[in-house]
Amino acid sequence: MTPDISEKVGGLKTLGKRAGYVLADGGGTKSGGSVGVMGLDTFRLDGKNAVVTGSRRGIGAAIAVALAEAGADVVCHGRAGDGREVCEQIRRLGQKAVYVAGDVADAVVCRELMDRTVLELGSIDILVNNAGIIRRAAAAETSMEDWNELIEVNLTAVFRLSQLAAQWMLGQGRPGKMVNIGSVLSFQGGILVPAYAAAKGGIAQLTRALANEWAAKKINVNAIAPGYVATDNTTALRNDAGRNRQILERIPAGRWGEAGDIGGAAVFLSSAASDYVHGHVLVVDGGWLGR
Repeated sequence: MTPDISEKVGGLKTLGKRAGYVLADGGGTKSGGSVGVMGLDTFRLDGKNAVVTGSRRGIGAAIAVALAEAGADVVCHGRAGDGREVCEQIRRLGQKAVYVAGDVADAVVCRELMDRTVLELGSIDILVNNAGIIRRAAAAETSMEDWNELIEVNLTAVFRLSQLAAQWMLGQGRPGKMVNIGSVLSFQGGILVPAYAAAKGGIAQLTRALANEWAAKKINVNAIAPGYVATDNTTALRNDAGRNRQILERIPAGRWGEAGDIGGAAVFLSSAASDYVHGHVLVVDGGWLGR
């Protein structure tokens, strides 16, 4: 005979008591320390201010809009342009949007981005390090100019921006969330992208290193590792019929990812729902790495 729901809840209460917890009638749990049942409100970002680099289009724009949908005001960023489209999307959601243009390889731009965020919005609560570039070439033919530029944008700028954001958070005694955008090449070597793979591998390790230092300060540092997503960076792959077929054959989900697929993961790692998540690289790849 299958027990009804009341019997199941009763059983949970008994198990909880043995473990030192009591299931509260209101749906929460109580103990010597409070352990609550997570609700959807923990994913809300009302009153939070976010910075999303590389958010004029693609994955960054999708993340910026997703954070706004969850209630955050957002400073968007791009190497150039005015960011009008993404900012208008955010404002239509009833949230504030600010756009800062500049190359994050420039330390002055990184400082300006942080300063403008505090000036325009009042605080830095969430930093999403998404800005990145890619150069495709055989390792023997990769120029040092390309190598240095890619490492500067994809890795050094991530450290610089994280450092600046942490200095502000620690100085104000405020908690914060940092989300670095890695790649499945944080785990794999890739083909014809040696600098990109090196930088994304570095992102995974930097994420863990910063989490080790700042977790006790209530600053969560985590990363997202997108799989093969249809963006400007993957145009060459999608236009190569043979490579496109090989990639799709390996993805269990049977399709390229879309920029919007990354938004939910970013909201989770930016919200109170992830308060006990530190130094994790969350893979969003349609099952690619599991193959």
